[in-house]
Amino acid sequence: MTVPRLPLKGLKLIAIEQYGAAPFGTMYLADLGAEVIKIENHHNSGEMGRHVVPYSEGGDSLFFQTFNSNKKCLALDLKSQSGRGVLRKIAAGADAVINNLRGDLPAKLGLDYAALGAVRKEIVCVHLSAYGRHGERASWPGLDYVMQAEAGYLSMTGEPDSPPTRMGLSIVDFMAGLTAALALLAGVMGARMSGQGQDYDASLFDVAMANLSYPATWHLNEGFEPRRVPRSGHPSLVPSEMYRTRDGWIFIMTNKANFWPRLCEALEKPQWIDDPHMLDFQVRLDNREEVVRRLESVFLTRTTDEWLGRLHGQLPCAPVNDVKAALASDFAAEQHSVQSVSHPVRGDVRMVRQPILIDGEVAPRRAARALGADTAEILADAGYSEAEISALEAEGVIALGRSE
Repeated sequence: MTVPRLPLKGLKLIAIEQYGAAPFGTMYLADLGAEVIKIENHHNSGEMGRHVVPYSEGGDSLFFQTFNSNKKCLALDLKSQSGRGVLRKIAAGADAVINNLRGDLPAKLGLDYAALGAVRKEIVCVHLSAYGRHGERASWPGLDYVMQAEAGYLSMTGEPDSPPTRMGLSIVDFMAGLTAALALLAGVMGARMSGQGQDYDASLFDVAMANLSYPATWHLNEGFEPRRVPRSGHPSLVPSEMYRTRDGWIFIMTNKANFWPRLCEALEKPQWIDDPHMLDFQVRLDNREEVVRRLESVFLTRTTDEWLGRLHGQLPCAPVNDVKAALASDFAAEQHSVQSVSHPVRGDVRMVRQPILIDGEVAPRRAARALGADTAEILADAGYSEAEISALEAEGVIALGRSE
């Protein structure tokens, strides 16, 4: 495989991050070539992601591998004055510092522009917290699922007669991580043009609220009240939901006007194209139950694969897979969706790849590093002598981990 030219080579950032949100965003940057120095407190056995169960052993979980490929690891105690001094020295040669700590902690640990701007005028400081760094919730902890609950996601997810239901993935974490990564890149571009860095804030709460998107606009302007639609249907476009087939389920979407006649032809029901109960978006919405009933009576006559053979390429449609089937599909293989990453203990760790292709190629990945594996190299690059590194280790400010 050809190794692509990585566009972010030369970008250097320091990440004080944990768990999923910020690590998800910074791994995108690392995959695209940025040098990401991940700082972890060795006195706490590294960040919590190393110990997420199941599939965790010796401070190296599969969860941690999922979020931390291509990063360097610096084991450093930022709670100590000496540790914060090390951070400032490294930051003098960095473009940005990003953290996803509780909102009241960045200022206390010297991670904001007020502290680091004196070290490097152009440095960009990105803060990804639960509720922001200011206001009554700055010191509150918060995680993805509670954001989904408060922002109304659970009220819109699931069948109408089921309890409120969260989304199956940590979508707020992932979106917040990407938002913070975007803020970092925008900040660095701005600093390179102006010569002046600054603080950038993103929070799980703000991202969760922003993701309400057009239903929020409808509500704020027209009083629209989102309601759960049977079969995971779209709130206003019909048909756009799951249908039972002879052997499973299929999801179809006719969100463009020309998709409806294509569907009718594939169903061998051309008379439905101009049926007065189904001929346009508004009529189909007004008659949702009838439309769904008619369509399902036809979908039940063939298997999912048979319908996909008729519908693929004609309108958006897909089988309703479980995770096993999704990862094993022929198209996932064609897209090289699963990437193998060499690991010093496991041999190979298979994971889904980063979704950005570079000149048609998949970006390479290196396994997430052992705690402190790059400490000596990072400090040497920052100008520390071997004696100074040894003294910091003896003081407990740093840890020198094994380098695979």
